[in-house]
Amino acid sequence: MLNLTEYKNRLEIDLEKITAELNTLGVHDPETDDWIETVGENNLTEADENIEADLAESMEERRATLSALEIEYRNIKRALQKIADGNFGICEISGEPIEEARLNFKPTARTCTTHMNDEGQLPL
Repeated sequence: MLNLTEYKNRLEIDLEKITAELNTLGVHDPETDDWIETVGENNLTEADENIEADLAESMEERRATLSALEIEYRNIKRALQKIADGNFGICEISGEPIEEARLNFKPTARTCTTHMNDEGQLPL
């Protein structure tokens, strides 16, 4: 039997960490539960193509990092909701229990090992 309290505590700690990281890159819109990228400091006084290129690259990296963290944020919130709803640890494809070893490795897993390659096709 799964120790839901242990998973819940672990997920809550992960959510705090992810939220702190997201707060360094963007702001949270509580109405949509989306994260909106904020622009880093820009102290340019005159145009320089190299500096502008570096800033553009930096913005792309921030955007990619924010996107990846937001996906993990949503996965953690989904897993916590599943615990609250009583369906944590159930494969979203087969309806069978997810292996405990898989949940120990990835408590946000949405599928059993048989269907783990199909997990990316599930809706966010």
